[in-house]
Amino acid sequence: MEQPTGSAAVSFEDARAVMEAQPFSRLLGTKLTAFRAGHAELRLVVRPELLQQGHFVHGGVLAYAADNAITFAGGSILGAAVLTKGLVIEYVRPAQGDFLRAAAHVVTRSGRHAVCRAEIYAVTGNNDMLCAVAQGTVSAVRPAP
Repeated sequence: MEQPTGSAAVSFEDARAVMEAQPFSRLLGTKLTAFRAGHAELRLVVRPELLQQGHFVHGGVLAYAADNAITFAGGSILGAAVLTKGLVIEYVRPAQGDFLRAAAHVVTRSGRHAVCRAEIYAVTGNNDMLCAVAQGTVSAVRPAP
């Protein structure tokens, strides 16, 4: 695994402010819990509104968690102005728990792009159950003219 090089000098406080400025993340109650060069983690409390008919966390919520964790991991080395360019997710098992923990890291960086991987866990007490894995590409965006 190639280690990420360079840092866009985004602080944990700045990254947390970005998360809190996202209306959809606020709606879901997502919190950024770890952020450093090449790594990000977020936490999302499981509520009844996030479940599907089988009482499992909806797959769209898992995909959101993977997407946001990957984007923050990529942004930790590319800077705050980033978007997910593409994402592939594999659901390992149905998610049930008190909260979701999404942990992502940068696999490699090339210019304005970073390939990242994420693992999404359903957590109950001290038990972390892997429920999804994802990989995505994050790209730095240029400001609009």
